[in-house]
Amino acid sequence: MPGPTTDAVTICECFARDGLQHEPVPVPTATKIELLNSFSDTGFRRIEATSYSHPQRVPGFSDASAVLAGIDRRPGVAFKATCPNPRAVSRALEDLETGHGAEELSLLVSATESHTERNLRTTRAGQWERVTEMVRLAGGWFRLVGVVSVAFGCPFEGAVDPGRVAEDVARFVDLGAAMVSLGDTTGVATPGAVRSMFTRLDHAHPGFPVVAHFHNTRGTGIANAVAALDAGCRHFDTAFGGVGGHPSTISYGAGLTGNVCTEDLVSLFDAMGVDTGLDLDRLAAASAACERALGRPLYSMVARAGFTPTPQEIS
Repeated sequence: MPGPTTDAVTICECFARDGLQHEPVPVPTATKIELLNSFSDTGFRRIEATSYSHPQRVPGFSDASAVLAGIDRRPGVAFKATCPNPRAVSRALEDLETGHGAEELSLLVSATESHTERNLRTTRAGQWERVTEMVRLAGGWFRLVGVVSVAFGCPFEGAVDPGRVAEDVARFVDLGAAMVSLGDTTGVATPGAVRSMFTRLDHAHPGFPVVAHFHNTRGTGIANAVAALDAGCRHFDTAFGGVGGHPSTISYGAGLTGNVCTEDLVSLFDAMGVDTGLDLDRLAAASAACERALGRPLYSMVARAGFTPTPQEIS
């Protein structure tokens, strides 16, 4: 995994989990497996594969174990599964024991009480108790990724105190998380707020990987990603086609609630000379495969226009 250099970043491809959770019709298991294998072929070293959410609440992930059992495993590629509660970690351990577990687990908290109640059906204190228990259950068998949702603003409570987010990151660090992802859940972050937050966290935890997970609800996702890069961030979450964001049963998001488009951010980083380690031809093929899987054009600008041409190509 690239370190905190000025010219290399790690992008975690989230189409198969954070992307698909927004889809009203589940994607077939075999299709998910084909897509995940294509992501590995493209050069992604971190891939969000599935979620151990309750099958009745998020039926699109009822095949989590089958997906993890079916994908090809390659050296240096880590697959991640989301775990909202201790039962989810127990399921992850069961899959690990059978030889097809995830390498990483995401553990979720929300920065506000209202979003915690709506999204996780508990209080912040209750969720932190769950997270502590999940860490204990995981027992060092997985790389743990903390996730702080609504880190830049809450649809119910408005502005979020950056100090509270910093405290949440510190708690994850103390619990032994390998990295923490900051989620702009409804796309309200601004470049200035992003720059300030990532600079603050870098000063508090030098060298600790904080992941930029932005949604493009208001068209600011790419700008916020560049602001994070300028502030020293070298880890980003994106999804092919800009799909996803939150489950389709949740109604508080407006407009396009999805993630930053993988294709668009990779194209920009490539034009800026930032190394993503990704094969652009295979990326384009994977992008097209994602559109075929969902049966419609998705939201990537690059999928329509192509990658940014080099100066030689322009001339």
